[in-house]
Amino acid sequence: MSEHAIRLEWKSEPHAQQPATYSRDHTATYSSQVSVDVSAAPAYLGNSNLADPEQLLVNALASCHMLYFLAICEGSGYAVTSYVDDAVGKVAKNPDGTFWVSEITLHPKASFGPQKQPDRETLSRLHHKAHKGCFIANSIKTHVSIELD
Repeated sequence: MSEHAIRLEWKSEPHAQQPATYSRDHTATYSSQVSVDVSAAPAYLGNSNLADPEQLLVNALASCHMLYFLAICEGSGYAVTSYVDDAVGKVAKNPDGTFWVSEITLHPKASFGPQKQPDRETLSRLHHKAHKGCFIANSIKTHVSIELD
Protein backbone atom coordinates (compact mmCIF):
# COMPACT_ATOMS: atom_id res chain seq x y z
CA MET A 1 0.00 0.00 0.00
CA SER A 2 2.68 2.49 0.97
CA GLU A 3 6.35 2.55 1.90
CA HIS A 4 8.06 4.86 4.39
CA ALA A 5 11.82 5.38 4.31
CA ILE A 6 14.31 7.30 6.40
CA ARG A 7 18.07 7.65 6.31
CA LEU A 8 19.89 7.16 9.60
CA GLU A 9 23.44 8.51 9.94
CA TRP A 10 25.94 8.13 12.80
CA LYS A 11 29.69 8.63 12.90
CA SER A 12 32.12 7.64 15.58
CA GLU A 13 32.90 10.44 18.02
CA PRO A 14 33.81 10.36 21.71
CA HIS A 15 30.96 10.88 24.17
CA ALA A 16 30.95 14.51 25.39
CA GLN A 17 30.85 13.60 29.09
CA GLN A 18 32.44 10.14 28.95
CA PRO A 19 35.28 10.10 26.41
CA ALA A 20 35.95 6.37 26.99
CA THR A 21 32.73 5.56 25.14
CA TYR A 22 31.02 6.76 21.95
CA SER A 23 28.49 9.51 21.30
CA ARG A 24 24.94 8.25 20.86
CA ASP A 25 23.99 11.29 18.73
CA HIS A 26 22.85 10.65 15.17
CA THR A 27 20.55 12.10 12.52
CA ALA A 28 17.37 10.73 11.01
CA THR A 29 16.59 12.26 7.62
CA TYR A 30 13.00 12.04 6.39
CA SER A 31 13.25 14.17 3.27
CA SER A 32 15.52 16.80 1.73
CA GLN A 33 13.73 19.34 3.93
CA VAL A 34 13.29 17.40 7.20
CA SER A 35 15.82 15.83 9.51
CA VAL A 36 15.81 15.20 13.25
CA ASP A 37 18.83 14.97 15.52
CA VAL A 38 18.42 11.93 17.75
CA SER A 39 20.30 10.37 20.64
CA ALA A 40 19.75 7.68 23.24
CA ALA A 41 17.68 8.56 26.29
CA PRO A 42 19.76 10.27 29.01
CA ALA A 43 19.51 7.11 31.15
CA TYR A 44 21.46 5.32 28.40
CA LEU A 45 24.20 7.97 28.00
CA GLY A 46 22.20 9.96 25.47
CA ASN A 47 21.98 13.69 24.89
CA SER A 48 19.01 15.15 26.80
CA ASN A 49 18.76 18.00 24.25
CA LEU A 50 17.81 15.58 21.46
CA ALA A 51 14.85 13.31 20.81
CA ASP A 52 15.36 9.68 21.75
CA PRO A 53 13.93 6.57 20.03
CA GLU A 54 11.44 5.95 22.83
CA GLN A 55 10.08 9.50 22.49
CA LEU A 56 9.88 9.04 18.73
CA LEU A 57 7.83 5.84 19.24
CA VAL A 58 5.46 7.69 21.58
CA ASN A 59 5.32 10.53 19.02
CA ALA A 60 4.56 8.11 16.18
CA LEU A 61 1.70 6.51 18.10
CA ALA A 62 0.24 9.82 19.32
CA SER A 63 0.48 11.39 15.85
CA CYS A 64 -1.08 8.37 14.16
CA HIS A 65 -3.92 8.30 16.70
CA MET A 66 -4.54 12.04 16.27
CA LEU A 67 -4.59 11.86 12.47
CA TYR A 68 -7.02 8.95 12.50
CA PHE A 69 -9.15 10.74 15.12
CA LEU A 70 -9.28 13.91 12.97
CA ALA A 71 -10.37 11.89 9.93
CA ILE A 72 -13.11 10.11 11.90
CA CYS A 73 -14.34 13.39 13.36
CA GLU A 74 -14.47 15.04 9.97
CA GLY A 75 -16.40 12.10 8.55
CA SER A 76 -18.82 12.27 11.49
CA GLY A 77 -19.47 16.01 11.15
CA TYR A 78 -17.34 17.18 14.09
CA ALA A 79 -15.08 20.17 13.40
CA VAL A 80 -11.97 19.80 15.56
CA THR A 81 -10.42 23.22 16.17
CA SER A 82 -7.43 22.13 18.26
CA TYR A 83 -5.85 18.97 19.63
CA VAL A 84 -3.19 18.51 22.32
CA ASP A 85 -1.80 15.26 23.69
CA ASP A 86 0.67 14.96 26.57
CA ALA A 87 1.51 11.34 25.75
CA VAL A 88 3.81 9.30 27.99
CA GLY A 89 5.70 6.07 27.31
CA LYS A 90 7.20 3.84 29.99
CA VAL A 91 10.17 1.52 29.62
CA ALA A 92 10.13 -1.61 31.77
CA LYS A 93 11.94 -4.91 32.03
CA ASN A 94 10.36 -8.09 30.63
CA PRO A 95 10.42 -11.26 32.72
CA ASP A 96 13.29 -12.42 30.47
CA GLY A 97 15.31 -9.34 31.47
CA THR A 98 15.04 -7.34 28.24
CA PHE A 99 13.80 -3.77 28.21
CA TRP A 100 10.84 -2.62 26.14
CA VAL A 101 8.34 0.23 25.88
CA SER A 102 5.71 -1.55 27.93
CA GLU A 103 3.06 1.13 28.06
CA ILE A 104 2.03 4.30 26.26
CA THR A 105 -0.70 6.51 27.67
CA LEU A 106 -2.34 9.12 25.49
CA HIS A 107 -3.94 12.16 27.11
CA PRO A 108 -5.75 13.72 24.14
CA LYS A 109 -7.66 16.96 24.52
CA ALA A 110 -9.68 18.06 21.51
CA SER A 111 -11.67 21.24 21.10
CA PHE A 112 -14.59 21.36 18.70
CA GLY A 113 -16.35 24.07 16.74
CA PRO A 114 -19.67 25.33 18.10
CA GLN A 115 -21.86 23.56 15.53
CA LYS A 116 -21.59 20.03 16.93
CA GLN A 117 -20.12 18.96 20.27
CA PRO A 118 -19.60 15.28 21.14
CA ASP A 119 -20.72 14.16 24.60
CA ARG A 120 -18.28 12.17 26.74
CA GLU A 121 -19.54 8.78 25.51
CA THR A 122 -19.27 9.84 21.87
CA LEU A 123 -15.81 11.29 22.44
CA SER A 124 -14.70 8.02 24.01
CA ARG A 125 -16.15 6.09 21.05
CA LEU A 126 -14.35 8.38 18.56
CA HIS A 127 -11.02 7.77 20.33
CA HIS A 128 -11.70 4.03 20.47
CA LYS A 129 -12.27 3.98 16.69
CA ALA A 130 -9.09 6.02 16.17
CA HIS A 131 -7.11 3.57 18.28
CA LYS A 132 -8.49 0.58 16.38
CA GLY A 133 -7.57 2.20 13.05
CA CYS A 134 -4.14 3.56 14.01
CA PHE A 135 -1.43 1.87 11.92
CA ILE A 136 1.17 2.27 14.67
CA ALA A 137 -1.09 0.90 17.42
CA ASN A 138 -1.79 -2.09 15.17
CA SER A 139 1.98 -2.64 14.76
CA ILE A 140 3.18 -2.75 18.36
CA LYS A 141 2.68 -5.04 21.35
CA THR A 142 2.91 -2.15 23.84
CA HIS A 143 -0.16 -1.62 26.02
CA VAL A 144 -1.85 1.61 24.94
CA SER A 145 -4.38 3.43 27.10
CA ILE A 146 -6.30 6.59 26.39
CA GLU A 147 -7.15 8.84 29.32
CA LEU A 148 -9.72 11.54 28.71
CA ASP A 149 -10.33 14.40 31.17
